[in-house]
Amino acid sequence: MNPVEIYILKQDKSHQSILLFVRQIIFETFPEINEKFKYGIPFYYYKQKPFCYLNIPKKKKYVDVGFVKGFQLSNKQDVLVAGNNRNSVKSIQYSTLSEIDFNILKEILIEASNIMYNN
Repeated sequence: MNPVEIYILKQDKSHQSILLFVRQIIFETFPEINEKFKYGIPFYYYKQKPFCYLNIPKKKKYVDVGFVKGFQLSNKQDVLVAGNNRNSVKSIQYSTLSEIDFNILKEILIEASNIMYNN
């Protein structure tokens, strides 16, 4: 088992299901993406650049899907949030699996990849 799988399996069942679903969407959208375990969380690299990550912040009850160049995203779906002390990252926060809109998540992933590719 790799470190990302261990990280996911250590989470409670509701967070596990969110992490596994988002991870699946990332891999389906970008089969060439590189998954690493960096900074104690799953991190995804697109075209060899840090792209996005999955995290469960301490004492929070949500999964944070963070985008490294999130402030460059349009946020036309009005789902991205900026956290404290974040200079460039914005994220989507999911508390339940049913909150995930597959189409919106995929649209943001594709927009984020275009930003990475063009920089």
